Amino acid sequence: MNQTFSKKGKIKQLLIILIPILITQLAMYSMSFFDTTMSGHYSSKDLAGVAIGSSLWMPVFTGLSGILLSITPIVAQLIGGKKRDQVASSVIQGIYLAVAMAIIVIISGSFALTPVLNGMSLEAEVYATARDYLIALSFGMIPLFIYSVLRSFIDALGKTRVTMMITLLTLPINVIFNYLLIYGKLGFPELGGVGAGYATAITYWVITVISIVIIHKQMPFSGFGIFQTFYRISLGKWKEILVIGVPIGFSIFFETSIFAAVTLFMSEFDTATIAAHQAALNFSSFLYMIPLSISMALTIVVGFEVGANRLKDAKEYSWIGVSIAVLMAFVCGVILLFFRPEVAGIYTKDPMVIKLTAQFLIFAIFFQLSDAIQASVQGALRGYKDVNITFIMSLISYWIIGLPVGYYLANHTNWGAFGYWIGLIIGLAAGAVCLSSRLIFIQRKRLNAKSAI
Repeated sequence: MNQTFSKKGKIKQLLIILIPILITQLAMYSMSFFDTTMSGHYSSKDLAGVAIGSSLWMPVFTGLSGILLSITPIVAQLIGGKKRDQVASSVIQGIYLAVAMAIIVIISGSFALTPVLNGMSLEAEVYATARDYLIALSFGMIPLFIYSVLRSFIDALGKTRVTMMITLLTLPINVIFNYLLIYGKLGFPELGGVGAGYATAITYWVITVISIVIIHKQMPFSGFGIFQTFYRISLGKWKEILVIGVPIGFSIFFETSIFAAVTLFMSEFDTATIAAHQAALNFSSFLYMIPLSISMALTIVVGFEVGANRLKDAKEYSWIGVSIAVLMAFVCGVILLFFRPEVAGIYTKDPMVIKLTAQFLIFAIFFQLSDAIQASVQGALRGYKDVNITFIMSLISYWIIGLPVGYYLANHTNWGAFGYWIGLIIGLAAGAVCLSSRLIFIQRKRLNAKSAI
């Protein structure tokens, strides 16, 4: 990254970092997208099973990997402050922590999976597919968590095109193994939706190995000597990562887990409604990769400027990013409004599921604006390393406002299953307002403190 001196220069720099992140995020999410759609074309029960499995897994993964996202602002500020010699130890300690977290998840999941699924009123085939899909996915958890750290390091250097290329190279592997293992082609076992879990686990291993090789051999990454020195476990460094990362992880978890909670509550509806809800939610999450990518890019550029004590530049970057996110949300909303049936047809051939999915997608349009604001603002706040209040705001807006309102509308009005989506929209809107207020406060506080020196 380089210092910029004009708004045009900042927009150009932000886009240079953002576009590869966006392509990477879309490609990463495409793994879940292809898991869901290819399973849906195998059978509607496999679609429901894989969708439920994904809904249970994604909050866990995004929440815990969110902790590891703290590597991005840590490294960005170290580089902005010209402390390159401290980067390698931070990254290695992040890897140690990632492995520990993955092992804890696998052990915890072995005890929690059956009780959680038993608490849902699922048909036997849907239950079996969801359980076996998650078991298959667990074989790729350790490399996936390691990759989260490696990617955060690469992105913090502003070399987001590298992670883009790695992901694009491995995405076809996921699709090919999905085809072979879901449908049983070329002598492979026909596993249905469960095969998607194994295909994704294989892809996680490939993407991690490629990242390690590039960081070890290619400049500028090899210049940091990430894998050239053995570092003992440092609980002090773990504490630094966790102090920043835990609030980030919880903020992401509160947002993503609310969708899993809604899925649990919606298990009382029939399989067609569950499948339609999950298909619409899957596509909405796909679109969410746009504001999420802007958020990640803002963490990098804002962190870099804050580390260099250029607070006016950090502020300008923040609002440029939010403006881009809102513009993209408007464009996506318009496209979704006119192509809902076509989007629904991507997931299934069942006429009833297509009709219900198209109806759910109406509400997904209203997700876009609130998501655009709250995600991009969170990214800017992480660049300032301001994460604790953000986590509290996320808890309140999603779990104290969004879910209760959704539950009431779904069970005490005529909205039915759509009531949960209305509640989610209200929660997202509340989060957007609160987080924007926090960003304005932090920017004023930092600038005033600098002026007083």
